[in-house]
Amino acid sequence: MAAVDTETLINAWRRLLTGSGKSWVLFEHGTCVVLEESGGGLADRATGILREFGPVSVGGPAGDFRVLELKNGEGWLVTGHHPDVVTFVALEESEDPSHLAVGIHGRSKRDRDGTELHVVHVEDARPPAD
Repeated sequence: MAAVDTETLINAWRRLLTGSGKSWVLFEHGTCVVLEESGGGLADRATGILREFGPVSVGGPAGDFRVLELKNGEGWLVTGHHPDVVTFVALEESEDPSHLAVGIHGRSKRDRDGTELHVVHVEDARPPAD
């Protein structure tokens, strides 16, 4: 399984969230935290959410996932037990395109992001302060 570089991840998330009007924070392994509220430091808020909802514990809600196939054919989104935490899995990352294999891979990426907590990009969609 090939790793995806940071620029590819940023570009993928930009395409996915264009026009949403939402700010988002990307972590090193492809997990994105989408932020609905506009206040506070985005990276700090996203890190707090991922610290709580990123690490996986199999057998509980943190082990659950859902796989969504992207219509543009570039990969999948893997969701978990927090609605604003989503992990991107590129086509080249998974030799097995089954939802089970992709979901387990995406969940493991979320687990790494949730324990390492390394922010690589912040997209701030908030309107500029006057």
